[in-house]
Amino acid sequence: MEQYFLITSEFGIHARPATRMVNLAMSFHSEIDLCLNDKTVNLKSIMGLMSLGIYKGELIKIIVSGSDAEKAMSSIADFILTENLGRLV
Repeated sequence: MEQYFLITSEFGIHARPATRMVNLAMSFHSEIDLCLNDKTVNLKSIMGLMSLGIYKGELIKIIVSGSDAEKAMSSIADFILTENLGRLV
């Protein structure tokens, strides 16, 4: 399953929310990837996520597959929305 988000935070996805998002992703068994342009990283890797340099106005795609994929996608989407990092597209 996949979902697109438009990053709306003035600061993009910087270190503090990135760390919290990685910790959230690590709480699930599913494979969770984040795509930006032509790059895909494992959302369970803080170095991978930070290497993307995600800024305001960029479109990201979250891809989740595995035994708890629905719960993982729902939790990550809720995190992005409630932290005002982005909105669903």
